[in-house]
Amino acid sequence: MSSELEEMPLFPLNAVLLPYQTLPLHVFEERYRKMIGDCLELDRQFGVVLIREGSEIDADAEPYLVGTSARVVEHKPLPDGRVDLVAVGERRFRVRRFDRSKPYLVGYVEPIVEMEWSESNQNRGLLSRAKEAFEFHLRSIFGRQDVNITVQFPDDPVALSFAIAGFINMPTMAKQRLLELTDTSARLTELIPVLEAQFLKHAVNGDPSVAEEFSEIISRN
Repeated sequence: MSSELEEMPLFPLNAVLLPYQTLPLHVFEERYRKMIGDCLELDRQFGVVLIREGSEIDADAEPYLVGTSARVVEHKPLPDGRVDLVAVGERRFRVRRFDRSKPYLVGYVEPIVEMEWSESNQNRGLLSRAKEAFEFHLRSIFGRQDVNITVQFPDDPVALSFAIAGFINMPTMAKQRLLELTDTSARLTELIPVLEAQFLKHAVNGDPSVAEEFSEIISRN
């Protein structure tokens, strides 16, 4: 089975990286500076995994087994050897075993397989409601500014679910749960009430007419 697994350098963090989400990092520990240097030299990805036990400076920290591969898209070496970088989340993986014999943690991973999306009336309704809720969420944030909001949604429902999840504020464990879900409809079902609750929280101190319009949409669904 090991021959079927991909070897991936791992970066345990107190954060969850979702697919399509950007992650700025300031890398100062020697082991992770080496890891990033190796990834840049070999043009390879590293995996971001949420820490379950321990801390970011703990070499023996225990991470969750589901994480996201990250590709460096910007990096700036600093004079003292530290590195500022921006990475983008790409694909999800599950760690099957760890290798702690190297300067940094390495995992042998397999891809997470998402359930096939069904073009049912129920799922089409979920997509429509998620898009609508997300647009109103954005209006609640920018509505009091002179901003015209146009949202271009991904055609792929999986990408849409993660694009929305990566934009809104959620507890770390809630994001980890969304990362581990393999059912897009279940992910959208969990996201919609979060969007609606955050919108209404903003609307309390915002534009009452927007809140009234959104409450009508909630009552229709």
